[in-house]
Amino acid sequence: MPDPVDPSAPCDPYDPYDRFDRQVQRLLDLGVPAAAGSAPAALVERLAPLRGRVPIDGSAFVIVLTEALVPRHELPERIVLRGRAGFTSMEADDVHRFVATVDVPVAAAYLAVGVSTGPEHLGRTPDQALPLIEAADRSPLTLEEGLALAMQEPELLRTSCCTSLLGSRCGDRRVTAVWVSKGRPRLGWCYAGAPHTWLGSGSLSERRA
Repeated sequence: MPDPVDPSAPCDPYDPYDRFDRQVQRLLDLGVPAAAGSAPAALVERLAPLRGRVPIDGSAFVIVLTEALVPRHELPERIVLRGRAGFTSMEADDVHRFVATVDVPVAAAYLAVGVSTGPEHLGRTPDQALPLIEAADRSPLTLEEGLALAMQEPELLRTSCCTSLLGSRCGDRRVTAVWVSKGRPRLGWCYAGAPHTWLGSGSLSERRA
């Protein structure tokens, strides 16, 4: 499976509107409209209002799709890293048990701003990382936000770090995470008290709808 976005295509990293348009196109290329049960034009129309909300200060951002738009269990296979599609061994019902423990916009889609996979938290448990994230006036990534970031920037799993998604929990000690397994992106989980040298804790600075 080829990567959906041609890496040779011109892109101005300082033009937030160009970055937004490329993210929308990537979602189309990854087949997200089919997962959402809608036509490509309908998805573009739903996302269009967010174009006016992009940060113009150079902050990293990503378009987040919520359950109101697409079932989250449909998204792992739409993470494509170096031509290889992602997967999860979690059952769909289990994926849907994880809900946001932080305030997120009530919207079909929104922007996650100032996103990071959290390399500064490598080797820390999620339990240890969470108060440090909050002390820095940041918020942990939710499951949807982590999947959104991995869909748009899968190379971060290689060049930055794989990431735990502390902003969604299901009432037990598990924390979902996105990592690379045998060359393929994978959605899975680890325990909140287990440290990993290859797994950071993702966070963001702001959510915009």
